[in-house]
Amino acid sequence: MQEEKTKSLPVSKRMVYDSYLKTVSKQGGAGIDRESIEMFNANMSKNLYKIYNRMASGSYFPPPVRTVFIPKKQGGLRPLGIPTVGDRIAQGVVKDYLEPSVDAIFHNSSFGYRPGRSAHDALVQCQTNCKQKAWVLDVDIKGFFDNISHSIMLNLLGQHTQEKWVLMYVERWLKAGVEQEDGSITARTKGTPQGGVVSPLLANIYLHHAFDKWMDETHQPCPFERYADDIVIHCSSKEEAEKLLEALKVRMQDFELTLHPEKTKIVYCKNYQRHEKHDNESFTFLSYSFQPRTVKSKFDNAKRLLVFGAAICNNAKTSIRTAIKEVLRAQWSTLTLEWFAEKLNPKIRGWINYYTRFNRDEAHGVFYYLNELIRKWMKHKYKIGSKKRLYNKYRLLQSEYPLLFYHWKIGIKA
Repeated sequence: MQEEKTKSLPVSKRMVYDSYLKTVSKQGGAGIDRESIEMFNANMSKNLYKIYNRMASGSYFPPPVRTVFIPKKQGGLRPLGIPTVGDRIAQGVVKDYLEPSVDAIFHNSSFGYRPGRSAHDALVQCQTNCKQKAWVLDVDIKGFFDNISHSIMLNLLGQHTQEKWVLMYVERWLKAGVEQEDGSITARTKGTPQGGVVSPLLANIYLHHAFDKWMDETHQPCPFERYADDIVIHCSSKEEAEKLLEALKVRMQDFELTLHPEKTKIVYCKNYQRHEKHDNESFTFLSYSFQPRTVKSKFDNAKRLLVFGAAICNNAKTSIRTAIKEVLRAQWSTLTLEWFAEKLNPKIRGWINYYTRFNRDEAHGVFYYLNELIRKWMKHKYKIGSKKRLYNKYRLLQSEYPLLFYHWKIGIKA
């Protein structure tokens, strides 16, 4: 990059370069200009200087956001806004500058998109609170990212920074154009795109004021977990949950948000000590299903107890099976198992690391399906008609290559 000159705004080349390193480490697709990271890197020095020069002088304006639709685990499609590579770097500059000061004041029960915190942390706390409180208010904010008020957002942000350049660039990102399905560009009047680098931080600031602080001030006896806009609140009684739900509806309206009428629900955390009846006895949080389950007693193996616990949810199982089947197809007999393993192992490792935090056997069951697909592939490849011969060849393969697939390595072989 060229020599740094005196600029009107406190954006340095180091800030831009540090953001660039984070952007390339996360990869990500091309934006509306169809420029990939590889294409950006072909002229990296010039491209980074252009971002620095414009940001430091106040003349940076974000390009429109490319829209792609990704499947939701529960069905349907979610619009994902993909900024250009350069814009992701520019957003990262502001995020890196702003995050340390605002993250320090965020609530201890806010877990999403925060340094040093994970979905597993939220799930562990949720499991603990379900043991202590019999009732849950499972909260769904309807189209949260699409309905954030720009004026409220900027007002809240102004409570955390007086830096006019930060406020200016955030406002420009909020109002940047959005690509529509027909390719046209529409101005955004509310919301912030999912997929934007700075969007999760803005979302946390918004809900810190709209929800977290309000809970501390008015409903302190009710602990909660919040991961971005995914919220679980724990109550001592059904009546407490009902009153909180009505108060929360009003609170969300103050911030121009609405609770989803079908997806927001009161849940009874039924176990062997809780005998009330209620229509809802399960909820899903971060792709884990919390529901009554029978387990062996620690003191008597012959005895089964009903507990309220977490395990991989059915939608996540379906999503994993679909992803596996898209890679490993029996009719693709010209490909090798080594090729399938190379494609699948990073995914398998990620799935197992995430979904075995609770009720490991439930998650492992998904990979028996993968083993079935491997056997189907072998049957098709080697024209094996006998079931016994197929299983013998499958076991021989596992004994010769026990580390071929990641799930074999940890013992899921049947």
